[in-house]
Amino acid sequence: MDELVTIGEAARLTGVTAKMIRHYEKIEVLKKASRTDSGYRLYNQGQIQQLGFIRQARTLGFSMVEIQSLLKFWLDTDRESRNVKQLALVHLSDIDSKIAELEKMRGVLQQLADQCDGNDNPACAILDGLAQLPVA
Repeated sequence: MDELVTIGEAARLTGVTAKMIRHYEKIEVLKKASRTDSGYRLYNQGQIQQLGFIRQARTLGFSMVEIQSLLKFWLDTDRESRNVKQLALVHLSDIDSKIAELEKMRGVLQQLADQCDGNDNPACAILDGLAQLPVA
């Protein structure tokens, strides 16, 4: 028999807040829970697994659109893994681009910080650097 759990227990089991669980239902990433006569949501083990899947995917930075695609792949036993891999590789490329952008930001900020005396003098290379127009 499939054990049903309340939203609070589902949140505890998966690490997904009750608010986010309700949100995932609202945007139809998660099938709506069954309800008791008094209106309490009840989740089955399949939904608990899906919540865990969603949490893992969010931890890896996948967007909700990507997660919806991943869930469809996961639930489709006739899927082709190349499609899943392609989605993951595109996401990985996006991560690489963000890392490159962050490294560039870090370099510029480090250079500005290195040029700032950080003393009682009001002159500040950081503020001066931020006030400069970017070179096109």
